[in-house]
Amino acid sequence: IVYNIRSVKMRWASSLVAILAIAGVVAVFVCVLAMAAGFQKTLMTSGSPDNAVLLRGGATTEMESSVSLEQTKIIGDVAGVRHDSQGKPLTSPEVVVIAAFQLKSSGTDANVQIRGVSNNALKIRSHVKIAQGRFFTPGLSELVVGSNAAQSYSGMELNRKIRFGAQEWTVVGILDAGGSSFDSEVWCDSNVLSQIYKMPQNMFQSLTVALEPGAFSAFKDAVSVDPRLTVSVQQEIAYYEKQSEMVSRLIRVLGFLVASVMAIGAIFGALNTMYSAVSARATEIAVLNAIGFRGSSILVSFLLESLFISALGGLLGAALVLPAHGHVASTMNWQTFAHITFSFVITPDTLVSGMIFALMM
Repeated sequence: IVYNIRSVKMRWASSLVAILAIAGVVAVFVCVLAMAAGFQKTLMTSGSPDNAVLLRGGATTEMESSVSLEQTKIIGDVAGVRHDSQGKPLTSPEVVVIAAFQLKSSGTDANVQIRGVSNNALKIRSHVKIAQGRFFTPGLSELVVGSNAAQSYSGMELNRKIRFGAQEWTVVGILDAGGSSFDSEVWCDSNVLSQIYKMPQNMFQSLTVALEPGAFSAFKDAVSVDPRLTVSVQQEIAYYEKQSEMVSRLIRVLGFLVASVMAIGAIFGALNTMYSAVSARATEIAVLNAIGFRGSSILVSFLLESLFISALGGLLGAALVLPAHGHVASTMNWQTFAHITFSFVITPDTLVSGMIFALMM
C-alpha cells in the first residue's frame, strides 16, 4: 500500500488527470441528487403529520378534486378534529387555480398556484407566518404572497396592485413558509377567488383539517365509513410527498443518465492512466515477483491504487459541489402545473453516494 501511494505521488501528472475526470462526474452526480432532495424537501416541509388533506375520492391532486360545503361541515364534526378557543373546528376549505405571472429573471411567464383559503389557514399551518404586512381581509380582493413568489415575479411586492382573473388585487402581506412550497404560492380569500373564476357555488377543491395528536387513524376510519362522504383522506405530509415524486424521479433518472455518460469517459481516462502506470512498471512488478509477492497480491495492490485515485477524485468532486448547498432554483411541478422555487440540499447521504459512485467507477 505504501508502494502504491508513493507511485501515485511519483506519477502525479497522470494521476491528476484521472482524479479531475472522476471529480467532475462526482460533482455532477451529487448536484443532481441535491437538486432532487431539495425539491422533495420543499414539498414535504409543506405538510404536517397532525394535519389531514381531504380530496374527492379517486383524485390525486387538488386540481382534479371537488369537495362540497355540506361535506366540509360534516367533516368538521368528526371526532379528532381540533377546535379553536371559540370551539369552532380548525378546517380550511380551499380553492386552487393557476395563473401566469412574469418572472423577473427572464421576462417570460410562469404558472403560479393561487390558493383560496379560509381564516383558519394560518392556525392550521403553524409553520407559515406573516413576515411583512398583514393577512388578507375576508371578502376583499387582497393577496398574501409567498416570499419566493414576491422575489421571483414582477408586481408582487408589498402594497403593489396586480391584475389577474379579470380583477385587480392588492398585495397586503408577505408569507414566510419556512422554505416550503407555500413560499411559491399566492393566498387569498377562497370565496372571492371562487366568485371571480365563476366556480360552482359552495364547492371547494380540497379541505385541510387540523387534528389532535395521534388522531389521524381514528379520523380516517370515521370519514371512510360515513356514507355521506365520498372523499379520500391523507396525512398532509404524505400528500405533499406524493406531489414531489414525479419530478424528483425525473431529475434522478436524467441525472443518472448524464452522470453515467460522463462516467464512461472518466473510466476510459482512468483506464488509460492505470494501463500506462502498469506498463511503465513492468520492471517493478518483476522485482516484486522476485522478492516473493504473489501475482494476486500485486493485482490487489494495483486495484487499491486505482481505488485510492478514485477516492481522491470523489473527495475533490464533493468539495467542489459543496458551495451549491442552498443554491436557489425553480422548476414546474408536473403534478400541479405550478412553478416552485426550491434550494439545493446536500446531505451526508448524497456525499456518501457520490463517494460510492467514484469507487464504482
